[in-house]
Amino acid sequence: EAHQGHLAPGKRLTFPLLSVTLLASFGSSMLYGYNLAVVNSPATHIKAFYNATWARRYGQGLAQGQLTLMYSLTVSVFALGGLLGSFPVGMLVTRYGRNGTLVRSALLVFLASSLMGFSRYLESPEMVIVGRFITGIHSGICLSVVPMYLGEIAPKNLRGFLGLVPSIFICLGVFSAQVLGLPELLGEDAYWPLFLSVVVVPALLQLLLLHWFPESPRYLLIEKNNVCGATDALRWFLGKHNVQDVIEEMREEQRSLASVETVSVRHLLLDRTVRWQVLSIVVVNMGMQLSGIDAIWFYTNTIFANAGIPALQIPYTTVGTGAIEVIAGLIGCFTIERVGRRPLIIIGFCFMGICCTGITLSLVLQATVSWMRYVSVACVIGIIAGFCIGPAGVPFLMTAELFKQSHRPAAYIVGGSLNWLSNFTVGFVFPFLQMSAGAFCYLVFCSVCVLVALYVYFIIPETKNKTFMEISALFAARPPCLPDLGAIKMVKFNGYGALETSSLECSSSSLS
Repeated sequence: EAHQGHLAPGKRLTFPLLSVTLLASFGSSMLYGYNLAVVNSPATHIKAFYNATWARRYGQGLAQGQLTLMYSLTVSVFALGGLLGSFPVGMLVTRYGRNGTLVRSALLVFLASSLMGFSRYLESPEMVIVGRFITGIHSGICLSVVPMYLGEIAPKNLRGFLGLVPSIFICLGVFSAQVLGLPELLGEDAYWPLFLSVVVVPALLQLLLLHWFPESPRYLLIEKNNVCGATDALRWFLGKHNVQDVIEEMREEQRSLASVETVSVRHLLLDRTVRWQVLSIVVVNMGMQLSGIDAIWFYTNTIFANAGIPALQIPYTTVGTGAIEVIAGLIGCFTIERVGRRPLIIIGFCFMGICCTGITLSLVLQATVSWMRYVSVACVIGIIAGFCIGPAGVPFLMTAELFKQSHRPAAYIVGGSLNWLSNFTVGFVFPFLQMSAGAFCYLVFCSVCVLVALYVYFIIPETKNKTFMEISALFAARPPCLPDLGAIKMVKFNGYGALETSSLECSSSSLS
């Protein structure tokens, strides 16, 4: 097949598989990216609205520190909503399925859009904050469910490609917010409520269309024991009639889980057999958010203003970074099945760390070297490009790949909650960190990027073209976090990320 240059039926990208991937990503992942960046360009207008409303209510405006605190809450409350939304994911996907959860969660966007859209008319800053919180709940649910759904419906040779499609839509969401935020479109003071509430459009399309697509075959067979439904769904997604080989693979996993129910978060954390996997998703999910990318997305205009970019040029510079972001996401998506997961995420984090150091140097030197402002812009673009090539989507894909069906919902709760908690921390703390540490605040992000890259290099194996059972076996071959002194198993990675194992028995005679 490799020499002929094509894939056999069931291994190719079919139209139904592509359609459900695009629709699920458009109505969920794109909204996440949009809401990350939508508060950037109208920041001045929203602050003015808060100040004017406060003055009408209480006779005087907000002090500068109070206004910064209130706006930081508006930005970061989105992450608090995401944190709350990540908690019930396991229960929702077990009860309603992956597809059903995505369809139902779209209703939250209608409520949030109404609150933000009418906030100025009703003179209520609280409606903006609550609306941001609800959009966060929606994104907290979908950010876990979409990669879980796509990871379960995709053939193993396409799992990486389809797993990174949501990251492209996150980039498109950020880019859409940057374009619509231009002064010629919705960037004027009169339009910011509409700017915040247009999220209803993708959610409406998902609500109307996604329920026509089948549920995850793995969910139907392994969790619901619905063989006929799983077979029909596989035939629809894979575009072939004979799906017995895939059914047998899922049957094998079902048999291995026959005595194991879907585990809770507590049992996941206490299960020694998956400790390396749990530690890995903790590191990559927290590292993804603490890498500095959220600071860039939330406060792009502020960062460019501090770098000395003229105010009239900042919106267009921001749009340019968004375009490069989309291109970088496409590069990652179309190279992941050729290059692998580990190289992309390692290269991405290393490049981001270098660019964080570059921003620090450029901000320190720009007072004496005028062209350093352009170095700042280049480093911001580099951080975004490095993030979109690997770290943007690979952590979510890894969460789907590193765990069996019984552990996967709980793993997404752990990864998602830490992801959102880190997101909130950066969104809320960054303005104050920037005021106190100045240019050197980016060195914090640099250290996080380097540490995560080192962890992935030494600990996480390559998962490309491997079944879920094979991936679990790779981690089972690693020594436990607290190894038994009686038998130490030496594990090393070869150059391609595969595991090679050998055992050394430590007997009393050999020690003597």
